[in-house]
Amino acid sequence: MSSEVETSLETEIRDSSASLGMTVGTRKTKRLTHISSDGRAQMVDVSAKVMSERKAVATGKIRLERQTLDLISKNQIAKGNVFATARIAGIQAAKQTAQLIPLCHTLPLGVVKVDIATSNEGAEVKCTAQTVAQTGVEMEALVGATVALLTIYDMCKAVDKEMQIYDVRLVSKTKHHV
Repeated sequence: MSSEVETSLETEIRDSSASLGMTVGTRKTKRLTHISSDGRAQMVDVSAKVMSERKAVATGKIRLERQTLDLISKNQIAKGNVFATARIAGIQAAKQTAQLIPLCHTLPLGVVKVDIATSNEGAEVKCTAQTVAQTGVEMEALVGATVALLTIYDMCKAVDKEMQIYDVRLVSKTKHHV
């Protein structure tokens, strides 16, 4: 085996082990917090954590045909006001995150805001979630943005067969002790 192949295999083993929280050689890696030492899925215990003000922002985009954007702006989509419905759906979804993602904690959300901006290519959704809790609100922001995008897709699917949802990601998260 060439040293190049050995290096590649060593890197692959190290990367695989890292995702499981194992130690490879002398390097200790972080472990997945939702996996117990015996490999079972578990909810993370946050009871000892201090309450903090937390905020997360997630965004995502949907590619829409120009004609679809025109119909949305004129409120001529048969199912109703697309962006108003998507905002409400995103907010409702963020509030239900713990029911959708099995190991998420139920959080008392103080604010969930969904903003939608259009461009020539389609629309961008931004979901902001805030709480005072012992764990973050990243998943709530991501779920809110994703469901808002899915709602736009659902409401426009009869008139636009080329829609694409893409680039859903967490753009920021903050934590301040209270």
